[in-house]
Amino acid sequence: MTVERPVVRQRRLRRTPALRDLVAETSLAARQLVLPVFVREGAAEPVPISSMPGVVQHSRDSLRRAATEAAEAGLGGIMLFGVPTTKDAVGSGAVDPDGILNVAIADVAAEVGDALPVMADLCLDEFTDHGHCGVLTAGGVVDNDATLEVYAEMARAQAAAGAAVVGPSGMMDGQVAVVRDALDGVGRTDVAILAYATKYASAFYGPFREAVDSSLTGDRRTYQQDGRNRIEGVREALLDEAEGADLVMVKPALAYLDVLREVRDAVSVPVAAYNISGEYAMVEAAAANGWIDREAAILETLTSIRRAGADVVLTYWAAEAAALLRR
Repeated sequence: MTVERPVVRQRRLRRTPALRDLVAETSLAARQLVLPVFVREGAAEPVPISSMPGVVQHSRDSLRRAATEAAEAGLGGIMLFGVPTTKDAVGSGAVDPDGILNVAIADVAAEVGDALPVMADLCLDEFTDHGHCGVLTAGGVVDNDATLEVYAEMARAQAAAGAAVVGPSGMMDGQVAVVRDALDGVGRTDVAILAYATKYASAFYGPFREAVDSSLTGDRRTYQQDGRNRIEGVREALLDEAEGADLVMVKPALAYLDVLREVRDAVSVPVAAYNISGEYAMVEAAAANGWIDREAAILETLTSIRRAGADVVLTYWAAEAAALLRR
């Protein structure tokens, strides 16, 4: 009796695209993708971001169009970041109902309604003249508790503007509990929290800082996580879940796929991962030089993040990937 080698049986299921699809372990769908977008105060038209080819700082009008297209593409959501014209030490534009982020939330919520979850970054770094994610002490150190007070006000402002999901991303201790209490205190128990729970200090944030016109000098290593620490990343996610996060996020995605897998195994809420600006820029640069197949690399990158355990992927390719998946 002849016994077939296992490798022969495996290869039979790789023979055609239909057979490969039949037994694929990991899916990638438009509904799992969230599009991060930037809106620039006072912009009359979109402003290209040089380090992120194809990504722009939107005007309010072009943002509305992008949101409509995202909804029509079946995306899972849109995450808004504001780029104000003026900044100050306490990031007052973040809590101003007429500030660029809050008016953009209202614009998009009015444009798409419930067809597309409107998400908003809840952090001060875009709004402070020093570029840090919180209020500073006289000695120039981020004051955790003073920052939490501003985050609470910011959460209420974003909810009032129409955000369905707020994303506290500053890595302040206790930020999720404070934001949850602030929302519940004004009767907005319906607004969900996507906690940037496991967010590492990373070299791959560079293009993002151009995208938001960051004022930062130095780094954020005193409050973002150390990339050498895996267990700490899981612990942070568990803490945010306990404080009331509806989803938790791992950021960056590609350099921390091992952490993503462990977070997914540890928590009981959905897990998001942010395919960040530097990861995007590397693929775009390699493709522009003819070194890789761009479209194949996009789908392979996003599939790898899903395979590692992400239920939701934030990616600047979201709309394009949705179109590729329809082919």
